[in-house]
Amino acid sequence: MRRSRLSLLSACALLATLAPLTLCAPASATAPVERGGLRTTAMAPAPLTVVNPGFEQGQEGWQFTSGTGVATNLPHGGTRLIYLDSGAGKKVSQTVTASGRGTYDISAWIATGGANGTYVARVNGTVAASRILPSASNYRRYTLSRIALAQGDKLEIAFESGDGWVNADDLMVSPSSPADPKVSSSDPKIVEMFDWSKRKANSWVHLPGTQGPLNVDEHNTSGSGTGTYAPSYWAGYANRSGYYSRDMAHQLAGAGVLGLSAENKAMLRSYAASATAEHKYYPVWALNFDARTYLSIDYGSPTSFVREVPATFELVQKAAEAYRWSGDGAYVNDPAMWDFYRHATNEFIALHDGLKDNGSVKVAEGTGQGIFQGTASYNEQSGEPLAEAGDAIGSQYQAYLAMASLARGKGDRTLAATYDKKAQDLKTYFNSTWSGTGSAGNMVRGYTTDGRALTGWGMENSWFMPLKQIIDPGARREAYLDYIDQQASGSGKPSNIEAITYLPDTFFKNNRSDTAWKWMKYVYDQKDIQHVNAKQGTNGDYPEVSFTLLGQTVEGLMGVAPNAPAHALTTQSRLPSGMDWLKIDDLRIGANTFSLRHDGSTKSMLTHTSGASAYTWEARFPGAHSTITVDGVPWPARTKVVDGTTYTYATPTVAPGRTVTVQVG
Repeated sequence: MRRSRLSLLSACALLATLAPLTLCAPASATAPVERGGLRTTAMAPAPLTVVNPGFEQGQEGWQFTSGTGVATNLPHGGTRLIYLDSGAGKKVSQTVTASGRGTYDISAWIATGGANGTYVARVNGTVAASRILPSASNYRRYTLSRIALAQGDKLEIAFESGDGWVNADDLMVSPSSPADPKVSSSDPKIVEMFDWSKRKANSWVHLPGTQGPLNVDEHNTSGSGTGTYAPSYWAGYANRSGYYSRDMAHQLAGAGVLGLSAENKAMLRSYAASATAEHKYYPVWALNFDARTYLSIDYGSPTSFVREVPATFELVQKAAEAYRWSGDGAYVNDPAMWDFYRHATNEFIALHDGLKDNGSVKVAEGTGQGIFQGTASYNEQSGEPLAEAGDAIGSQYQAYLAMASLARGKGDRTLAATYDKKAQDLKTYFNSTWSGTGSAGNMVRGYTTDGRALTGWGMENSWFMPLKQIIDPGARREAYLDYIDQQASGSGKPSNIEAITYLPDTFFKNNRSDTAWKWMKYVYDQKDIQHVNAKQGTNGDYPEVSFTLLGQTVEGLMGVAPNAPAHALTTQSRLPSGMDWLKIDDLRIGANTFSLRHDGSTKSMLTHTSGASAYTWEARFPGAHSTITVDGVPWPARTKVVDGTTYTYATPTVAPGRTVTVQVG
């Protein structure tokens, strides 16, 4: 007989239709409220349709052998699940016909009472992908990756029995990512980590044009109506039908590594359109996967919705980063996006700056009240009545720099110079006045609504200051980085894994590769541990984990800074001690792809594998070196100082099909 699962995830009542599959809305469904002024674009129906992916319609669409069936005890989402009793020969399956050519990832939430069950996909009778299931009595998410289909192919999706019971629920089909990057290295840990991360991250991508539920959350498990899902990916809790600005901002680089440019743009634009004058230029906190409808658990009215100051600025910064990854001119030409950048770095600050006198410098503030009234910091747990916070002022600094970069992309040099000066003025004020005179735990990281300066450990409002590079380089910043590592390694460690995912970025940004790599390994090694929110599943099933590990590999360890609009990229090896070499293939920047290899910190090789345009490569190496060669030929050993670090660099042109090697000595 089938055993009952543990109830740890019983409250995670995902509507079975949280998978991006073509579904029918119930006749009584309430039409979603549409806000934000987004232009609508008709989408073709999803090209791969699975019937009844969450088993809410019982056995419809599926084939069952004896010893299997549909049950109602503790489903992962909705009210039903499938089960297979233990022992050989039991199977639940569905066969669908592809309506066009494509490559797909297929995920399902599965719990088991024993090992050796199988989750498998067959194309025209041949196994295309399969997973042998371990014994894990709490739901975990398993993915069958990169299943290629031609029009008319027969795809069988099957759950097959093993040594113990098998329960499955909430199937989801994702389009496989446009890029399929692969990592190789002298260190097998990074290879394993990257391979897991890219498969896991892609499993959260929605198939555009599908019909799915809206406004699903832990209090409203049936949602309210359905909508057509836009290009998007999960960024936030798996039991909510939407994506969150903070999560999405942190996941954007990893999405860029996978080539998810359409998803990044659609999601960023949805936030841009929501930052209306009625909202005092705050973007909303979360949207449904239709990229139009505000997620109801976080939005009550134009005066009562979750909003946090750093998110407004991070979205500007991330738009500039998405522009550099994709080269898509919409980031500087789309009126809705451009208006958002201008409002976020101008009117938004003026409207939210009235509690603390910062002289001639403007600093955006929170209310010191709850998240539905507008908070200054991402640290929602502190209870401090913050008016200004380190993560907000650091993010404002980066938003100014991003606005300058976007203005240059638009060809407006005057505006770019204006925002460069705003950024420099804010950084000067931060280091001379705002952050006080203390070091390490005595550095100021926020101000309360009654003007008190706060020091000590503030989690996000601590580590965001060096992450956003607003602290001047030097002994004071180094002491603060030591302090962050000490606090996060001890009693100050955040309880939620998604907070810890910021630490590798913080240390990579400040050239502390060994510490950053330590935290990357920590995050990865916690992936099979139960998340502190029991509704979420394991730590690894929080989307931010996999997306950030991808971004930290490419932007962190490999030091890649893309600039697709300018047909350029910069690299800098940040390999930690003990990692002799690291290589990535199918690195996509704009319409071009590359292969990049670092050997230690003194040799880099770039191959331009596809694309029509030659790229300028700035190959950086830390330190002032006496010689630098390009393909063995000596070049002038030029140096520059960037954020306090001296680099020796060369800038060869890498034409399509060419491999270039740069080395210092």
